[in-house]
Amino acid sequence: MNEPAASLPFVDEHARSVPAPVDRTWRAVEEYAERMSSAPRPVLSRLLGTAPSSGFEVVKRDPPHEVVLAGRHRFSTYRLVFRVEPDGAGSRLRAITYAAFPGRRGRAYVTMLTVSTAHRRATERMLRRVALRAEG
Repeated sequence: MNEPAASLPFVDEHARSVPAPVDRTWRAVEEYAERMSSAPRPVLSRLLGTAPSSGFEVVKRDPPHEVVLAGRHRFSTYRLVFRVEPDGAGSRLRAITYAAFPGRRGRAYVTMLTVSTAHRRATERMLRRVALRAEG
């Protein structure tokens, strides 16, 4: 992924406490990031023109604290950062989104995501899946 993805505007942050130690939460994040970046999504790719076709590629790893995924499509260039931090006996898992939505189509797209709460729900679902895997 090119350098412009590193300077994208902040969109939002979601967090969740995970009753698992940092090392287990980190393994769950890594597995989830690998699945997100390697599973082709042909329908998504055709509809939005995602690059890569999975929608995400891992662009940075800083074990056991951070993994950064990035991608782009017709309406947006985006970056999703998963951070794992100690939280008592467990972990704190955060998902931070950065994105640019250029032009009228980009503004319409981000408005649709915001009004429908689709982005918030998708991000919370990601955090829940990672937490369940870590607790496993």
